[in-house]
Amino acid sequence: MRLDKFLKVSRILKRRSVAADAARSGRVSVNGREVKPAYNLKTGDEVEIRFGEGSLRFKVVALKETVKKDEAASLYEITE
Repeated sequence: MRLDKFLKVSRILKRRSVAADAARSGRVSVNGREVKPAYNLKTGDEVEIRFGEGSLRFKVVALKETVKKDEAASLYEITE
């Protein structure tokens, strides 16, 4: 699954365009490497998103095309 789509489906970021902009500007890294919005995520990948002065680091647990709002948090596990 594409990185930008995962960030939207998992509701980590509100819109896919916002997720794509974050990746294009170098604020998203997967397994320690900066990636583009079309990067193909796999289960087990470690993703880090940098916001202003903070950051969010999580591990991809599952990949699903669509999920309900209540199930969105089951797609990832926050590691930090």
